[in-house]
Amino acid sequence: MAPKFEWWAKGNNNRKGTPVVVKMENPNNWSMVELESPSDEDFLVRSREKSRNKNARQLTWVLLLKAHRAAGCLTSLGSALIALGTAVRRRIAAGRTDSEVSSSQKKNPAKKSKLFYSCLKVFLWLSLILLGFEIAAYFKGWHFGTSKLQLQFIFTTPFGVKGFFDWVYTRWVLLRVEYLAPPLQFLANGCIVLFLIQSLDRLILCLGCFWIRFKKIKPVLKPDAISDLESGDNACFLPMVLVQIPMCNEKEVYQQSIAAVCNLDWPKTKILIQILDDSDDPTTQSLIKEEVHKWQERGARIVYRHRVNREGYKAGNLKSAMNCSYVKDYEFVAIFDADFQPLPDFLKKTIPHFKDNEELGLVQARWSFVNKEENLLTRLQNINLAFHFEVEQQVNSVFLNFFGFNGTAGVWRIKALEDSGGWLERTTVEDMDIAVRAHLHGWKFIFLNDVECQCELPESYEAYRKQQHRWHSGPMQLFRLCLPAVIKSKISIGKKFNLIFLFFLLRKLILPFYSFTLFCIILPMTMFVPEAELPAWVVCYIPATMSFLNILPAPKSFPFIVPYLLFENTMSVTKFNAMVSGLFQLGSAYEWVVTKKSGRSSEGDLAALVEKDGKKTKHQRGVSAPETEAEKNAEKTKKKKKKHNRIYMKELSLAFLLLTAATRSLLSAQGIHFYFLLFQGISFLLVGLDLIGEQVE
Repeated sequence: MAPKFEWWAKGNNNRKGTPVVVKMENPNNWSMVELESPSDEDFLVRSREKSRNKNARQLTWVLLLKAHRAAGCLTSLGSALIALGTAVRRRIAAGRTDSEVSSSQKKNPAKKSKLFYSCLKVFLWLSLILLGFEIAAYFKGWHFGTSKLQLQFIFTTPFGVKGFFDWVYTRWVLLRVEYLAPPLQFLANGCIVLFLIQSLDRLILCLGCFWIRFKKIKPVLKPDAISDLESGDNACFLPMVLVQIPMCNEKEVYQQSIAAVCNLDWPKTKILIQILDDSDDPTTQSLIKEEVHKWQERGARIVYRHRVNREGYKAGNLKSAMNCSYVKDYEFVAIFDADFQPLPDFLKKTIPHFKDNEELGLVQARWSFVNKEENLLTRLQNINLAFHFEVEQQVNSVFLNFFGFNGTAGVWRIKALEDSGGWLERTTVEDMDIAVRAHLHGWKFIFLNDVECQCELPESYEAYRKQQHRWHSGPMQLFRLCLPAVIKSKISIGKKFNLIFLFFLLRKLILPFYSFTLFCIILPMTMFVPEAELPAWVVCYIPATMSFLNILPAPKSFPFIVPYLLFENTMSVTKFNAMVSGLFQLGSAYEWVVTKKSGRSSEGDLAALVEKDGKKTKHQRGVSAPETEAEKNAEKTKKKKKKHNRIYMKELSLAFLLLTAATRSLLSAQGIHFYFLLFQGISFLLVGLDLIGEQVE
């Protein structure tokens, strides 16, 4: 039985209305309505028309509201684009390019860097020309196939060519199908294979880290090592320790690092601190001397050494210090860079691992960062370094007893240094050099993931860029120099394979090569040569998975996973440039620029700087207020310095190349490729305009 609904129909002559009962089999279909009061059928017809008119008006208002909101969004977007364009124009007008900075510093840029930039400009102009051809062909409605028969049909058909432009475009299509696409596809396939191998290596490292956590594996002390330290008996294992702090023109951080090592919890008669100053600024030298003298008066065993000639950079500085006659009285040496602030119990957590372990040559501690949340650049660096220590260093330490020395926050057995040939000045990565030579001589390494030493991350892109250039050119220099020694060494075949293929080739050479070639060159070129293809899983899915694995050791950084992926590809330009410079011994490979520090202190500095007599002194986050004339002059000089931004032409060229390729991808409706190229191009643009990190002085 059909349901009944009752209305009160108001007629013209009945204000109260009369009841009308309606049977509806389907309330949404008025054609199915049956009236028990046929005399008032016109009432329902009018009601239906009124409802339709009301719905139409409501729909109109909804559409008008949405149109208004869309117009508002477009207006806001236009205003934002205008503001961005204005900011970019001011940025370019106020910024300085690499060549301008080099000329102002009276340094000639490397020829290789100019050649690299010229190649990028050629790619950019070629892509712009091809984009013009493709846009014209798109609006003409040409959708040529890629088979040779179809192309031959175009040339032989009387109406297939209309004008010179048409003839040029068809020739271009034939050229790319027969000559350009095959080698480009071959290169793309080769890079994909390297990409998969490196991704597999990354996955194995993550599985190794998971196994270490699951089994709770960590270096174990000898049974009596801790008890010896806790007893405090001089007859126990309290060896003579030499502490070295190499520095060069680092007046922002010298106070906190000197204070930290002077407060190390170790018998004063069994520790000596060397401040190895390579500064060429007289004011900085005076400040450091005064700080050393202040701590000498407090009873610390600390000496100041200054080299007039900065030959060999950090390696030459350490080598000179180790030649002192009193070094023979010490068994271990702890090394800290100028911005590192070890906790008082650092030596008590590291030295005991050497007891009754004569094969152990190095104990490396983990870095932690006082400014990891300062800006986007420091957050992205923290992701990289967290993975490096948590995964790479820890896995290699547990399973291979070998990893690259990080250059600081480590304790060496002096006998291991001497047995391996000491510090050499042949590369800009003296820390990796001594670690490889010690490994070839049979020494073992231990990494302590639970022992941290606080330091600073570079806060400006300029400082980070120079640091990464040194870190990626030096390993290639070292690889050329030590390859014969590795092959001739007496270590096992497995260790040789790990050292040559994994440590050097895969992680130092192949990684920057395929990152730059595949995502910055091949991918945009495939937009203009569509016959060569890159699958979506190469462009999106595997890179996203690898970024997810990289970010696992720093779970708080998950919101930055997309900027991290884009920034790593952006940095591939610098890393590739550095890798080629080191491999072929180009001039820029031997550049050593001290990483700029800001002088941020750790949370434990106040406790570390309490005076020995118990009197409280006035400190500001571990840095004393300027008291001497030299300190006041340094403060005045610092105030006079102005910050400026840099314009990086290589990054800007690649930004426009990728954005041009993104525009071309719209014509072929490649969704994932378009979004990747668009956001990657924007990332290069932001970096090229120095809009990431702090400005430099």
